[in-house]
Amino acid sequence: MFFLKISDPIQYIHHHLHFLQINIKNFKIIHDYDTVPAYLTLNIDSILFSLILGSTFLTFFFITYKKLSFNYPTNFQVGVEMIINFVNKNVQDICPTNNLLIAPLALTVFMWILLMNTMDLIPIDFIPYLFNKFFGLNYCRIVPSADVNITLSMALSIFILIIYFSCKNKGIIGFIKELVTHPFHHFCFYCFNFILESISLFAKPISLALRLFGNMYAGEMIFILISGFLPWWLQWTLSVPWSIFHILVIFLQAFIFMILTIVYLSIAMKKNND
Repeated sequence: MFFLKISDPIQYIHHHLHFLQINIKNFKIIHDYDTVPAYLTLNIDSILFSLILGSTFLTFFFITYKKLSFNYPTNFQVGVEMIINFVNKNVQDICPTNNLLIAPLALTVFMWILLMNTMDLIPIDFIPYLFNKFFGLNYCRIVPSADVNITLSMALSIFILIIYFSCKNKGIIGFIKELVTHPFHHFCFYCFNFILESISLFAKPISLALRLFGNMYAGEMIFILISGFLPWWLQWTLSVPWSIFHILVIFLQAFIFMILTIVYLSIAMKKNND
């Protein structure tokens, strides 16, 4: 709160909820006084931290693979193996189909979201201060999963895979027929079935995205409120207990997204045996 020199808590909250955006028409940073349509903006802070965290995950796992040792495993290797076994067990328990995509996808989803969520534990002013000091940028939000655009993009990728595997196993005609004939098989209900099944289908990515976004946005908002309304010497009394509790939320949201991804894809693949 010190580097911003904002005494009004409301203004402080507004500042921390503002993304670092660029206008894709002229690639210039958008300021408060600029009026730019939403479809012409990119939240470059969310994209930047998503790419950094994704690259970090891939780099560390690749290094672990290159330095793999069966006789003298390092602590980091043991940790990576525990994560892989944890994800693989969930995949085997939920999806009996032997598919080479689901396990790597589940691992990627789990680790990527876990790292993005963990950014919420970094002091709220620390990284924005560095961006302001070294790059002269006034805005920076560091929790990509608190940006609905990021969560919707991830959920849309899962949705595309659901459609792909459903069409692959049933065929396009078979997939459409399934939407029309379930749950009621009488031809009088075909229109009703299609509406009902379409809503159920589109609800999957929307619920995935909004569940993750809502929980992480709420957690970020509480940290902002603590930092904005309490003096610095008193903030730890609330921020520390909330951080401890928030660790559970961070892990749980990554776990739920991963489990639902496995479930949705396993349902699409099981249709091959119908």
